[in-house]
Amino acid sequence: EVQLTESGGGLVQPGGSLRLSCAASGFIFSNYAMSWVRQAPGKGLEWVSRINNLGESTTYADSVKGRFSISRDTAKNTLYLQMNSLKAEDTAVYYCVKDRTPWGPLYFDYWGQGTQVTVSS
Repeated sequence: EVQLTESGGGLVQPGGSLRLSCAASGFIFSNYAMSWVRQAPGKGLEWVSRINNLGESTTYADSVKGRFSISRDTAKNTLYLQMNSLKAEDTAVYYCVKDRTPWGPLYFDYWGQGTQVTVSS
């Protein structure tokens, strides 16, 4: 059974940092690309970042480029999202999402339960 469990969310002041983690199990972690997707209050889903199966290639939404960094540790079956220079508009539930392929077109098949990030003074 595929399981994706996010952690690391919380309340942070504008300009602060957080690191999200996603513990993965139930599949061969190094075979699949992974993404972070977020949903702000009252808004739709927004793809944030993606990393290929071996961690060699990454992509980011323009809204987070230069501030967020995605990485993965295949030995620990864990995905990370380092978020720096946080803004109020980064407030959202952040989801860890598994891809169906190592890279190529986005095609999600499993989602975590999400972790809340709130940026406020």
